[in-house]
Amino acid sequence: MRITIKLLYLMMLSILASLLIVNCKSVNTDSNNNASSSASNEGFNKFYKRFHADSTLQMSRIKFPLNGISADGNGEIKWNKKNWKFMKIKIYDVDKKQFKVYFKKTNKPFTQKLWIENSGFYPKCRFKLTDKRWYILYFLDQKV
Repeated sequence: MRITIKLLYLMMLSILASLLIVNCKSVNTDSNNNASSSASNEGFNKFYKRFHADSTLQMSRIKFPLNGISADGNGEIKWNKKNWKFMKIKIYDVDKKQFKVYFKKTNKPFTQKLWIENSGFYPKCRFKLTDKRWYILYFLDQKV
């Protein structure tokens, strides 16, 4: 009788272990599917580096008219293809001794700002993941 109860417990434990293993494989498969779907999105770091090095790519990732303005003591100008100035310097490479720097990256938007205290110099831009590609959606270039 004791052997039968032990056998029953062993069988139940092996069934539970089998179920756990099957469930773990199912969870791993689901997480792999999510990883592959997000892998099809363009990686921000690679995009950001290319954006600042390749003017053709940069122009292709701006949907004009771009939200934001270029503002100086003489007035404000809306951005268009003719007055766009190629962005060369990444926020990570800005001289932090001269400029204050802020950037925030989440899954979809990336916001960056830099400024000089009490100077009126305050560029700000925002990138966003749209249709699996990164675009610049807003740029304020303020020098007042």
